[in-house]
Amino acid sequence: MTGGSIWMIGDVQGCCAPLEQLLSHPDISSEPDAHFWFAGDLINRGPQSLASLRRIIAMGDRAISVLGNHDLHLLAAAAGVRKPSKSDTIDEILDAPDAEELIDWLRFRPLAHFEHDHLLVHAGVLAKWDVAKTLALAGEVETMLRGPNWRKALQKMYGNEPTHWKDGHTGGKRLRVIINALTRMRLCTPRGHMEFNTKVAPGAWPAGLVPWFDVKGRQTRDVTIVFGHWSTLGLLVRPDVICLDTGCVWGGELTAMRLQDRKLVQIKCSQFRDPLVEK
Repeated sequence: MTGGSIWMIGDVQGCCAPLEQLLSHPDISSEPDAHFWFAGDLINRGPQSLASLRRIIAMGDRAISVLGNHDLHLLAAAAGVRKPSKSDTIDEILDAPDAEELIDWLRFRPLAHFEHDHLLVHAGVLAKWDVAKTLALAGEVETMLRGPNWRKALQKMYGNEPTHWKDGHTGGKRLRVIINALTRMRLCTPRGHMEFNTKVAPGAWPAGLVPWFDVKGRQTRDVTIVFGHWSTLGLLVRPDVICLDTGCVWGGELTAMRLQDRKLVQIKCSQFRDPLVEK
């Protein structure tokens, strides 16, 4: 991308009305050459998953979106690997007359995007990976998703093991570590091993666990990692990390931040889901 501002946007999760308000905000709509980075989870749980997906697709080359865990869940449902749950709002996509085209568009989204010293992912980056390694490993999954055997490959996506990276990982183990790190990770052990069972507010996690971005020796501290996925963490802005998931679907806000100067635009959202009910 060249020219114009870049607005980085947190998890939409099927909340199309707030997305429209955000894109119509004077600070954003006054920039006709602006581009948009979406931190994944475009769909699911919110009331307008199909409309949200169509809206972002219609933005064409002005929008870059990395895949989130909910986006991958939709692909798995389309592949017959997983059935939608009661809390999912993806049936309208699966039942759409152009469902195949929508799914194909999603299959061709990246898992990581790097530009202007900013690395965009949905959840996080393992401490051992530098930018080049992250992009290369993301590319392995992207190649799989874009290939003819993507449905079969997604059968190996689910599971919490292995918890850490080894260059010797192959097959399903390799696939799961890459996907889990980039789309599901929040907390790690001090050694950088992923932990998926703890779901508490920031600062309340057990001793021996730290946010993935505070693991010592992280190889991406020289760039800014932009991510979503962690609504209980909320807005976090540091030189090395920016979290933009401010819980739109839970009654929080949909957040956009301009890359060039960190200008913030937020839209208050109706509460579509109750986190206390869905724990």
